[in-house]
Amino acid sequence: MDNDDSRGDGRRQFLKCMAWAGAGTLWLMKGGVLHAQALDEAATATDASFSFVQISDSHIGFHKAPNPDVAGTLRRSLAMIGAQKTRPAFLLHTGDLTHLSKPEEFDTLAGLMQEARVGRSFYVPGEHDVIGDNGAEFFRRFGEKQHDGGWYSFDHNGAHFVGLVNVLNLKAGGLGSLGADQLAWLKKDLAARSAETPVVVFAHMPLWPLYPPWGWGTDDSGEALSYLRRFGSVTVLNGHIHQIQQKVEGNITFYTARSTAYPQPAPGEGPGPGPLQSVKPEALHRYLGIRDVRHVRTGGPLAVTDEVLT
Repeated sequence: MDNDDSRGDGRRQFLKCMAWAGAGTLWLMKGGVLHAQALDEAATATDASFSFVQISDSHIGFHKAPNPDVAGTLRRSLAMIGAQKTRPAFLLHTGDLTHLSKPEEFDTLAGLMQEARVGRSFYVPGEHDVIGDNGAEFFRRFGEKQHDGGWYSFDHNGAHFVGLVNVLNLKAGGLGSLGADQLAWLKKDLAARSAETPVVVFAHMPLWPLYPPWGWGTDDSGEALSYLRRFGSVTVLNGHIHQIQQKVEGNITFYTARSTAYPQPAPGEGPGPGPLQSVKPEALHRYLGIRDVRHVRTGGPLAVTDEVLT
């Protein structure tokens, strides 16, 4: 773990963590700040005002090495969520529900998600969900329909959640893009919130330049982040890279998520992104997982837990 902590001199605070273990993450909101906590530990927590779960990159329709049964591993992930002692308030799916945006893949995903024992599920698209129709089928079936562009926000127990779309109109090298209309909406949406409001942003592609040579970033995320810096607690969740990395910049903490389908190589290791086919079938579960988040009104930041499949 590398930690470049800059306080008082204007330099950026940076924390980056890479891990290949753990199957689920429980997100806990404590004192208005999001924390990660292991599922086995989180199951004993009694001071949470609410919890939610994040899953990502189901890739329903993928059927090659290292995982020919992505529906099965998604079902196992949902079973882990359902086994929690405290029922999560909702579920966030951060994109790539399907592999090729086919209607039958969306059908399968919709059927499987009925097994999720949560109050409600929220979705943002991945680039694999917008193939061929610019996301029309995804937005018809899984979109919140607050705005024509597909982005939206909601409030829950004092926290403000923002779902962004950054997989349309990809830039050079495959970088994500938010676009002027979405950025104008985000500025207006956040303007009405007090700086004490905990904010959770979720999107498919990273909102920080994790590894631009592989398209692991969002071209115009800097403007979005400028609107978030006045808030005391900001948590940004994404998928896309199929592995856990973390970065902290001042009051903003970025978390990438594991896939429920297959892992990808670490940034820059190998010729490019794609399924990590060197993983043996008996070890696959160690690379896949879910995230659980718990919000507690006092005592610290949100608790975030990543856990691998069992």
